[in-house]
Amino acid sequence: MIPITVTAGEAVLTATLDDTPAGRDFAALMPLELTLRDYHGIEKIADLPRKLDTTGAPRSYEPKTGDITLYAPWGNLAIFYKPFANSPGLVRLGAFDGSLEALMSNPTVRFERAE
Repeated sequence: MIPITVTAGEAVLTATLDDTPAGRDFAALMPLELTLRDYHGIEKIADLPRKLDTTGAPRSYEPKTGDITLYAPWGNLAIFYKPFANSPGLVRLGAFDGSLEALMSNPTVRFERAE
């Protein structure tokens, strides 16, 4: 498990990345500032600077509220604020430890490894 913080405006959210090739590769990009945009009223998405290592990842994943994921076909980050159906190409990276409310009104966020 890899603890991280996500700063959105004045709020600092905590999350934990999975100890998987994709989770470790995402952590290797940090510190990372991204601009989130809403996608279909279900998730916040952002483009990543490069593709992540998805070695050994399941072919699909059913996201839950608070999940941090990678949509491998597009190579973008997807943070789910509502649950969604099992989706081919979706790879779980980790999850937030609490509320996502600060992400809803702050499009620019900063991901960092926790001290």
